[in-house]
Amino acid sequence: MRLILTTLIFIATLTCLAQPGYKIQFKVKGLKDTTAYLGYYYGESTFIKDTAKVDALGNFTFDGKQTLPQGVYFLVMNKIRLFEMVVGTNQRFSLTTSTDDYVKNIVVTGDQDNKLFFENMIFNMERHKEAEPFIKVLQDSTLKEDQKKNAREAYNKINDKVMAYQDNVITKYPGTITAKIFKANKPVKIPDAPKLANGAIDSTFQLRWYRQHFFDNFDLADDAMIRMPRPMYQEKINEYLDKLYAPIPDSLKKAIEFVISKAKKNQETYKYAVWICVIKYQTPEIMGLDEVYVHLYDKFFATGEMNFWVNEKLNKNLKDHADRLRKSLVGKTGPNLIMQDSNFKPKSMYDIKNRYTILFIFDPDCGHCKEETPKLVNFYNTNKKKFDVEVFAVSADTSMAKMRDYIKEMKMPWITVNGPRTYVGPYSDLYDALTTPSLYVLDSRKKIIGKKIPAEKLEDFLTHYEKIEKNKATAGKL
Repeated sequence: MRLILTTLIFIATLTCLAQPGYKIQFKVKGLKDTTAYLGYYYGESTFIKDTAKVDALGNFTFDGKQTLPQGVYFLVMNKIRLFEMVVGTNQRFSLTTSTDDYVKNIVVTGDQDNKLFFENMIFNMERHKEAEPFIKVLQDSTLKEDQKKNAREAYNKINDKVMAYQDNVITKYPGTITAKIFKANKPVKIPDAPKLANGAIDSTFQLRWYRQHFFDNFDLADDAMIRMPRPMYQEKINEYLDKLYAPIPDSLKKAIEFVISKAKKNQETYKYAVWICVIKYQTPEIMGLDEVYVHLYDKFFATGEMNFWVNEKLNKNLKDHADRLRKSLVGKTGPNLIMQDSNFKPKSMYDIKNRYTILFIFDPDCGHCKEETPKLVNFYNTNKKKFDVEVFAVSADTSMAKMRDYIKEMKMPWITVNGPRTYVGPYSDLYDALTTPSLYVLDSRKKIIGKKIPAEKLEDFLTHYEKIEKNKATAGKL
């Protein structure tokens, strides 16, 4: 009989543990007769997952048949975020607290992860209070560095306590959300560089090692890391791409492949990692990196790889942008433009035989154009002979009268044509020029060597470009 009873208890325990869905019970002293919301983070955004009615005694429950995605959640009332909690593997637990101080009064029942989460909050509050006097000394600009020595040593000891506390949680409770957060914030220790056969230090070893091990403490295939109060997932990828690689399209493409290969084990992180990179390079701040966006579209969207989540409308928008960019990428030959000038005569950009051609797309009614055009006129008048440059300016407005007035007002000494009066189709189908002004620099073969460069930076750009080309030519002769 005892054996049967023990077996029944064991089966009942397994059944309890295996229950699908979630049930999070709250009792908050000080709340009554209102509505509470369970919210969660997703990257840089926040969303509401569930709603519950609070009774007269402050009791309310969030429950559902589907298991919640893991991560950090928060309680919302009257559009105010009251406090955070974690949702990990165990999704049936209760939290009791008071409006006097939600964190200090919290009592967790049935979940080790939240116990660790709130204990850490209280521990950090205590350590911060302990460190405050030393921080004041360290921030005092009137003191010399040697006068801060004792304060720095004391502060470091407190910091060591925090690190030891976190390491203990990581070791004892590795599967908890709390431990994952701690681990994700731990820097990877880079080993010393070995010596080469000739006795010299391998100067590239540490960078190569760091690139391979950058994500050792951060699991890119764990979608819980997307649901954090800080957009850690996005920050981690941006840090990897921005700090460990030069802004060169081919290098970044390989780096992104490495990132996405790690995220691909989980469909949610897979789509999120790809999307982060798409957004990052859709309108890049650094010239030429729009090529990375085109590569991402071709590899992950044009192939149907992302069809499991992307809809037809979004895919079309991404495609249109990629197709617009691909025609005018740095290194590509710029398409010819043939349009009528102010005398209604056709002018071809390819007829320009100068060493450099500046394609300047403007709108006579554009305020920014009116600021940029005089700067381009000044560059042209000062540097036309120095760089052997000609400007092919395209007016975006249909009005010839407006174009003539603009030429006169701005004293534009170069070739100016009317964009809508075209013999080769809309310029917007040939060049990425959704906004005005847009500026491209082409070489003598009409290869695009620069784009979106401010007019006042053109002299510096061409000087630097010619220096690089000269160095290439010299290296080629050696």
